[in-house]
Amino acid sequence: MTTPPFAPVEDADLEVLREQLGRPARGVVGIAARCVCGNPTVVATAPRLPDGTPFPTFYYLTHPAATAAMSSLEADHVMRELGELLDADPELQSAYAQAHEAYLRDRAHYGDVAEIDGISAGGMPTRVKCLHALAGHALAAGPGVNPIGDLALERSTWSPARCVCATPGSALAAPTSREAAG
Repeated sequence: MTTPPFAPVEDADLEVLREQLGRPARGVVGIAARCVCGNPTVVATAPRLPDGTPFPTFYYLTHPAATAAMSSLEADHVMRELGELLDADPELQSAYAQAHEAYLRDRAHYGDVAEIDGISAGGMPTRVKCLHALAGHALAAGPGVNPIGDLALERSTWSPARCVCATPGSALAAPTSREAAG
């Protein structure tokens, strides 16, 4: 887990991201969370993509098993359940609002984009809209920052403590761009 500023993104990370997403990753500014094997799990994305598109989802979940697990929770109506929990718990509402503010602060390191000013991701600060985004934030920021993301990860069949990557450690196996230039 990590929050801004991020280390430069390596070519090996971008290759793993391409394999995970089935397309080149766009606007990557850092790797915010990694699998225990070293492969990217969450990417940090610029608030404005290279083509000019505003992109509010700063923490983007990329790990195929993690995204599949969040999709399963969404299909099982866990978003509705967590939304009802949020509606009923003032302390959870306060913590979720703080998660929203933390998310905005992290993204602000990479610029302000008027079109998405005040918009974070996943329905924050008042709704539960996307477990992928909330889990991505929880993985990047660490336990206790995004309570809904933490709850989604707890309910998940996927665990950040266990590698299920197609090619474990491939992001770390290749020489870094700094080593190759050396």
